[in-house]
Amino acid sequence: MQVVLLEDVRALGKKGEVVKVNDGYARNFIIPKKLGVEANQANLSALKQQKKREEKLAAAELAAAKEMAEKIGEKTVKIKMRTGEGGKLFGAVATKEIAEAVRKQWDIDIDKKKIVLPDPIKTLGTHQVPLRLHKEVTATLNVVVTGE
Repeated sequence: MQVVLLEDVRALGKKGEVVKVNDGYARNFIIPKKLGVEANQANLSALKQQKKREEKLAAAELAAAKEMAEKIGEKTVKIKMRTGEGGKLFGAVATKEIAEAVRKQWDIDIDKKKIVLPDPIKTLGTHQVPLRLHKEVTATLNVVVTGE
């Protein structure tokens, strides 16, 4: 029996795939647990429509990410931190502070999880911080850390 998978099934296939399984396995396990449905014309056409919708959404997300990358461009964010002797920072600048500064200065919402910062910034000066807006789109943000 051919089955369209509605969920990922280990050792069988991923969501949206059409796989051939034994009749008993399909009737007793896959269909009752709503892991898949029988591969008839109606279900196959519904699968095609769903894939088209997902492709449209993915294209829209990519376009939005590219637009955001253009908007950010090579802008500069200024962050003031308390410093001690010799220009050392008290604390560090992390992704949370960068996201808040971007929101306050440019009125652009960036999720702190999209900021790629291997280690927090602990020195004064200008730092290049990459932003991972989409799996195919990366932008660069200049962060200037100054002392108060």
